[in-house]
Amino acid sequence: MNLRHIALACCFAFALIAKVSAATEPPSAAGKVAWLQALGDADIENAFARARSEDKPLLLYWGAVWCPPCNQLKATLFNRQDFIAQSRNFVAVHLDGDIAGAQRLGKRFNVRGYPTLILFSPGGFEITRLPGEADAPQILNLLQLGLAGGRPIKQVLTEARSGQTLSANEWRLLAYYSWDTDEQQLVAQSQLPGLLQQLATASTGVEIETTTRLWLKALAANGQRIKLDAALQKRVHNVLKQASQSRAHMDVLINGAADIVRAMTPQPGHARSSLLVEFELALQRLQADNTLSRADRISALQARVDLARIDQAKDSVQPKVAPTLLLEVRQQAWRVDREISDLYERQAVISSAAYLLGQAGAWSDSDGLLKSNLNHSPSPYYLMSQLGSNARKQGRSGDALQWYEAAFRKSEGPATRLQWGATYFTALIELAPQDGGRIERLAAQLFKEAGQDPSSFYERSARSLQKVGNLLSKWSADGRQTAAMGRLRLQLDDICGKIDAADKQRATCDKLIKIRQPV
Repeated sequence: MNLRHIALACCFAFALIAKVSAATEPPSAAGKVAWLQALGDADIENAFARARSEDKPLLLYWGAVWCPPCNQLKATLFNRQDFIAQSRNFVAVHLDGDIAGAQRLGKRFNVRGYPTLILFSPGGFEITRLPGEADAPQILNLLQLGLAGGRPIKQVLTEARSGQTLSANEWRLLAYYSWDTDEQQLVAQSQLPGLLQQLATASTGVEIETTTRLWLKALAANGQRIKLDAALQKRVHNVLKQASQSRAHMDVLINGAADIVRAMTPQPGHARSSLLVEFELALQRLQADNTLSRADRISALQARVDLARIDQAKDSVQPKVAPTLLLEVRQQAWRVDREISDLYERQAVISSAAYLLGQAGAWSDSDGLLKSNLNHSPSPYYLMSQLGSNARKQGRSGDALQWYEAAFRKSEGPATRLQWGATYFTALIELAPQDGGRIERLAAQLFKEAGQDPSSFYERSARSLQKVGNLLSKWSADGRQTAAMGRLRLQLDDICGKIDAADKQRATCDKLIKIRQPV
């Protein structure tokens, strides 16, 4: 799957370099970014105090060990010498989503999706959120814009919406803002398509690249509501035909290919066929562009497969894909498996290649790629979960449950274990609802682990537990699981009772499961 899709689902953890209060080796001496490891509120406060005292912005990186896009950042951005040099100009803070208490800190900064990169001013306000799906040079350029005295992105957006004059750099920050990890800080998710269209219209006359990107983002977000005129159609066709423009907007084209095509041509026909040919040529150029990372080139190939499937059933297990394209998918998967030696890059790319093989209908190749990498991955549970997904899509329920269980057993970190446990639990409810003992034992295990982490009822962990609670309520709706639900409710009451009544996660815990009365 492309890295954006993996991310919103969903990072080799940096070693615990140091607490913020401890002395750290400067980047110039260590040859790497001097990340400060935030282990709690005190570390965060110390980091912001340091930013104020040194009059430097603060860059917060939120990630997790298994997250492919996080590993992609480590393989392509964090190890760049220009990024390392630039890091002298800001305080770099790493917040691992799997440390104890991390999800409560995540609530403080409203970060959920991995990875999230937030640039704060020395005074602590948000300048911008950087797009993890863009390629490294683009992210670095945006970071430099933010470091050059950027204003709070919320203020910039307010002025843009009210028709006030913005600088070209401020328009650029809006165009490249990480809307995928905004978490409704600037706009409600339902309002985003309309906002992007409003910004695209208002930016006319700034610079072509900025306005074009906003239009492409608007089309990809929900373009079927956008009234297409000749100027917008010409703009999109120019992006596809001109290599320099395709390269500048490669992340939007790759991640939004099918959505843009549907927006431009709502119905199959001659117009759609012509547009698909243009898109295919543009994506082929990007796939062959060696200035892009392997992950981006694999994602370009994924977009080609997405477009080949555009008029087929979304859940088709055996899609109609041209034999030449299928062969190319196999060859690219074999190539990255053979060539990649960097562990960060490997963790980012292999899962994408395996997903791509499945989307092209090459399931045995996908399974083989994942299995052959299990012993080489520091996060094998991520690959096991993909094997479970592969089996589930093909109707192999027994295999799916075995892989999901293995992935949960191998998973590490409190938030990750709850997330992987919720995935296993979902499959168990769907594929083996009659196995009441197994279902109860897994739910009890997840609740027990939740009680051991002081932030289990915040953010990602809370959503994992809420998924389990909702499934339990539906599973027990017929009244035949009353005894099991009673035992689980008692267990949960004990856990909730140990949380301070003033803590907001107490209410989340209390509402986790409800015992329904049979109709």
